[in-house]
Amino acid sequence: MSVIRRHSRLMLVAVSCVVIGAGASAIASAGASTTTTARAAHHGHRHGLRAHGPRRWAHRAVQGELVVKTKQGFVNVSFERGKIDSVNGQQLTLTEGTKTASYKTVTLTIPAGARIRDNRKPATMSDLKPGQRVLVLTAPKRTLVIAHTPKSA
Repeated sequence: MSVIRRHSRLMLVAVSCVVIGAGASAIASAGASTTTTARAAHHGHRHGLRAHGPRRWAHRAVQGELVVKTKQGFVNVSFERGKIDSVNGQQLTLTEGTKTASYKTVTLTIPAGARIRDNRKPATMSDLKPGQRVLVLTAPKRTLVIAHTPKSA
């Protein structure tokens, strides 16, 4: 008995798998390229939403908490973004939101050892003024406050 005849069922299964795999691959690549091309044409850029999606989400995010892996383990990092309403000692009251939409008003207690930047320069809490845009990042050992004065329209 020949090898082909003896293993005919196995060869039939192998050939079937190759044909099905090639067909599925062709269908998937045709569908993927059509979707990407349609997205690129609709949004006016080459790679569709995939290339800029996380950046767009980060630009729109106003409040959140992340779990970050470090050498010592996992830590929670939170952020708040919005417009300063008032500064009273170590208390920072801000309206969370984007330039065009407000989410809610929160009061944050900024620790004494926090790193504060105002228009890219080192600053103190008393340097911060109402109306400035601010991002507050809080990690277990550090707090960073980044403020800037928006450009006049």
